[in-house]
Amino acid sequence: MKKILVIEDNGEVRENLEEILELSGYDVLTAEDGKVGVEIALTDPPDLILCDVMMPHLDGFGVLNILSKKSSTANVPFIFLTAKAEKSDFRRGMNLGADDYITKPFYKDELLEVIETRLRKSEQLRKQFDKTEQGLTAFINEAKGYEELRKLSEERK
Repeated sequence: MKKILVIEDNGEVRENLEEILELSGYDVLTAEDGKVGVEIALTDPPDLILCDVMMPHLDGFGVLNILSKKSSTANVPFIFLTAKAEKSDFRRGMNLGADDYITKPFYKDELLEVIETRLRKSEQLRKQFDKTEQGLTAFINEAKGYEELRKLSEERK
């Protein structure tokens, strides 16, 4: 079961998100502010982080800045979920490395679609092969497949 960390200072929004995600089959961790969110993420790295921007103690931009520098959380998909819809805030979040930016209010289906997309992409990027002979063979076979596709693509040009 995929684990999602929700960092949101508004208790009602946090509880609603937790319920939506749990009913959709996710394991959910919650934090009431950025400082607590960073502590949870570093202690128990999630598969994805949903984070508000405006929070006490440490805002969402600070959370992303800290977690993107830690090896255990640098590649965890990070989605801002916020009422701040100004283009400058959106750009700042994306420049810091956010994977997506959803503005409140949002539709449940939109949120779940974004989460699924980010988790799928993350899984593809993280595809790991064990460090045994079989793992190395699987890695080489997969790499050969990509090389063959590249050659076919080149031939079609």
